[in-house]
Amino acid sequence: MTQITSPAESAGTVGTRDSALDIGLLAVRAVFGGLLAIHGSQKLFGWFDGWGWDATTASFEEMGYNPGKLFGTLAGLTELGGGLLLLLGLATPLAAAAVIGTMINAMNATWSGGVLAGTEHGHAPGAEFAFLFAVAAAAIAFTGPGRYSLDHGRPWQRHGIAWGSAAIALAAIAGVITLILKSAL
Repeated sequence: MTQITSPAESAGTVGTRDSALDIGLLAVRAVFGGLLAIHGSQKLFGWFDGWGWDATTASFEEMGYNPGKLFGTLAGLTELGGGLLLLLGLATPLAAAAVIGTMINAMNATWSGGVLAGTEHGHAPGAEFAFLFAVAAAAIAFTGPGRYSLDHGRPWQRHGIAWGSAAIALAAIAGVITLILKSAL
C-alpha cells in the first residue's frame, strides 16, 4: 500500500508545524488567561485600577444579581481562578467551563448595549468582550492547552470534541442556573 504524503510532510516540517501549534496555544492561553485573571483581580482586590470588591458587589446588586456579595465574589473568583488555570493549562476543560459560564452571565448583563461595545454618546457597553472570552475558552477546551502546559502528558489531560462539548454543556447549565438564581433571589 502506498502512503500519500503532503509536500510539508515529505520536507520534514510536520514537527515544526506541531511546535508552532503548541507555541500558538501557549500564546493564546497566556494572553487570554492572564487578561481574564487580571479582570478577576480587579473585581476582588481593586488591582490594576479595578473597582475592588465593595464597588463590584454594589455593581452586581445594581444589575439585579442579589445578593451582590455572592454573585460579585463568584464572578471575581471564577475570572481569577479560571484565567489562571487557562494560563497554566491546568484542568483545561473545567477551567474553560467556568469561564464560559461566567461569560454567559456577562453577556446577559451587557446585552442591552447590543453586541458591539459602544461607549460614545452614552451607549452601554456591548456583549462583544464577554462573547469573545467565551469563544476563546471554548476553543481552548476543544483543542486542549498544547504541549507547553501543566496538563500535557498527565493522566488527567483531556481535550477533543467530547471534552469541548462537555465543557460547553457544563457552562450552559451553570450559566442558566445562575440566571435562574438571579431571577429568584
